[in-house]
Amino acid sequence: MQVPAKIRQAVEQQLEGLPLKQLQQAAEVLSQRYRTEVPTASAHLSTDLAAAAYLAVRFPATFSAIRRAMAETAGVYPEFAPATQLDAGSGPGTAVLAAGDVWPSLQQALLLEGSGPIRRVGEPLIAASGISAEWQTGDLASVAISRRFDLVTCAYVLSELSASAQRLLVERLWSATAGVLLLVEPGTPAGWQRILHARTALLHAGAQMLAPCPHAFACPLVSPDWCHFAERVERSRMHRLVKQGDVPWEDEKFLYLAVGHERPVGHGSRVLTRPKINSGLISLKLCNADGSMTQPVIRKRDTSYKQARRVDWGETLDSVLDSEQ
Repeated sequence: MQVPAKIRQAVEQQLEGLPLKQLQQAAEVLSQRYRTEVPTASAHLSTDLAAAAYLAVRFPATFSAIRRAMAETAGVYPEFAPATQLDAGSGPGTAVLAAGDVWPSLQQALLLEGSGPIRRVGEPLIAASGISAEWQTGDLASVAISRRFDLVTCAYVLSELSASAQRLLVERLWSATAGVLLLVEPGTPAGWQRILHARTALLHAGAQMLAPCPHAFACPLVSPDWCHFAERVERSRMHRLVKQGDVPWEDEKFLYLAVGHERPVGHGSRVLTRPKINSGLISLKLCNADGSMTQPVIRKRDTSYKQARRVDWGETLDSVLDSEQ
C-alpha cells in the first residue's frame, strides 16, 4: 500500500527542513508509547516535533491500515456511499483522508482532536483532499455529539482511554451513527480485547456486523490466539531516514470492527492468517458465518483450489471450505 501522491506530497512539504536527529528521537519516543499501549490520551502528541514525527513514521502505517479496513467494509457493503463523517480522535485527519480515498462520495467531515500540534499538521492535509472539514477540540471521554453522520470512525484511539471511558465513547459514537461505525486498533492481544468489548456492547445495542466478523456469535478464537490482520506499507525516503531502517516496506498489524444498522445479504468466510502454500497444498484458517473457526487444507484436485489460491490474509471467501478428510 502506498499513500496517494497528493497526500504524500503534502506530508513531505511539512517535514521539509526539519532536523533529522530530533525527528528520529521524537519518533523513538512515539514508538515506545505505541509498543507499551499506555493510556495517555493525546499527551504523546503535545509538541510540534512529536506531531512531525508522527507524520513521518506513523501516518503512512495508520493510513494504510484504516484504508484497508474501509476497503474490506466497502466490499461487504457496496451500496454504502457516505456523504458525511465524524472522526473521533482524528490525529492529522488520517481516517478522513482514507475515507475520501475509498468513498469519493464523502463531502463533509467533523474531526474531534484535542492536540493542537497534530491538528495544525493535519489541516493542510485535509485541505489538499478537497473535503469540507470542521475541527473541534474536547475530551473524547466526555464529548457531546448532537448530530448523526453517515460514517463514524475512531482509529487507534481506544488504547488512549480508560476502560470506562472507552465504553462511554463507543456508546456515544454508535448513537451518532446513521450508517456505519468503524473502529480500528493496533493488532495486538490488548487491541483485540478492546475490540471484543466494543463488539459485545455494540451487538447488545442492536448493531449489525459488517466486517471483519462474518457472524454475530462469540469469537471462536481463544487466547493466546487473537484476531488481527496486516497491511504492507511502502516506506518513503523520509520514513526510512527517520525510522533509521533500510527495508523499503513494513507490515502494520491492525484489527478493526465495522457495524451498521443493516446486515448485508450474504457473508463469506474471513481468512484469519496468511495462507500457507506448499507442494500443491493450501492451508487456510477461516472464521465462518456459522460462528466456527476451521482450518481446511485444499489440494490441487479440489474444485475450491483456484479460489483458495487467490485469497489473502484478511480477505473473504464466498463459501466455507471444509477440511479434507
